[in-house]
Amino acid sequence: MNDPEASELEDVPEEEELLQDAADAPAVESFTELRATVEPRAHGWRIDHYLTRLHFNFSRAAFQREIELGQVLLNGLPVKTSRKLRLNDVIDYRLPAEPDQSVPPEDIPLDVLYEDEHLLVINKQANLIVHPGRGHWSGTLAGALQYHFNKLSNVAGQHRPGIVHRLDRDTSGVLVAAKDNTIHNRLSKQFEQRTVEKEYRALVWGNVQFDRDYLETFVRVSHRNRERMMVCVEGDNARHAATFYEALERHRGFCWMRLCPQTGRTHQLRVHMHHLGNPIVADKLYEGKNCLRLSDLIGELPEDQDETLIERQALHAYKLAFDHPVSGQRMNFEAPLPADIQRALTAVRTHRAKPVTPPKR
Repeated sequence: MNDPEASELEDVPEEEELLQDAADAPAVESFTELRATVEPRAHGWRIDHYLTRLHFNFSRAAFQREIELGQVLLNGLPVKTSRKLRLNDVIDYRLPAEPDQSVPPEDIPLDVLYEDEHLLVINKQANLIVHPGRGHWSGTLAGALQYHFNKLSNVAGQHRPGIVHRLDRDTSGVLVAAKDNTIHNRLSKQFEQRTVEKEYRALVWGNVQFDRDYLETFVRVSHRNRERMMVCVEGDNARHAATFYEALERHRGFCWMRLCPQTGRTHQLRVHMHHLGNPIVADKLYEGKNCLRLSDLIGELPEDQDETLIERQALHAYKLAFDHPVSGQRMNFEAPLPADIQRALTAVRTHRAKPVTPPKR
């Protein structure tokens, strides 16, 4: 199954950057003349990509048309769509005539953990895309938010109402959304400054080498499969990625893990566990199998007694902590384990209960 949040990964904003770009762009009507000065992190980006990052509710193709029509000037001169930017370049442009259509409201149930006049925190279910992507314009968290809440931020564009950060389609757990742009920008700044605490639970294959460790790598889009990320050396389009991990339980052939990402890279936890040789259970993209069955735990199990324990990656955003953008109070939220992960974990505890001694250093 193709993951719309994994396709064209080089164009997908990382979690900690998702709203910073839009926050830097003014809210204006089409045909208003705009000017942008290229900041350090955009050095080397294509100009069409940069403009799309500033204005999420306009497609890259729409900006390419404007560039080809000569409506975008770089340092006072017409430019090609493939032109790469340099620090302090000045772009004069106007928005395309028609933005993409807004996300239609959809009556999708939401598990709301907390709500006030400024923000809301939900426990996102699995098999729910956070925002529309190529080929997936319905069945999204963005549509559900539009249906259930009258007031949402729009600084990220019409396709991402209220969306401050993302979880992969088949990752469940706690997620915060904003009700206005001021709150959105303040929350986004906390993600950018890495003051938000994120903690996940995951069931992984095998016996991790250490009880706890801090993993730092660089990651980029895979050369072989552009829907995947890969660990790589520093350079080119590589991004720094850091994860603290801890083995909470060890069983024969499995570990129950606590994962704390220190950065917000695409698929970070999934690719890091794969890199360690302990892929997340039922992660088809990185592990190859799309489910865990009881027969995977019990040898020679009669077919009529077999059952599917989980049919998506066993990864859950368990805790989220941030400062309330108005009161400044530290807010801590937990999302209880969903039934499928709990079922898989219980089966592992029951049928693979013998503790395993971790390998020595």
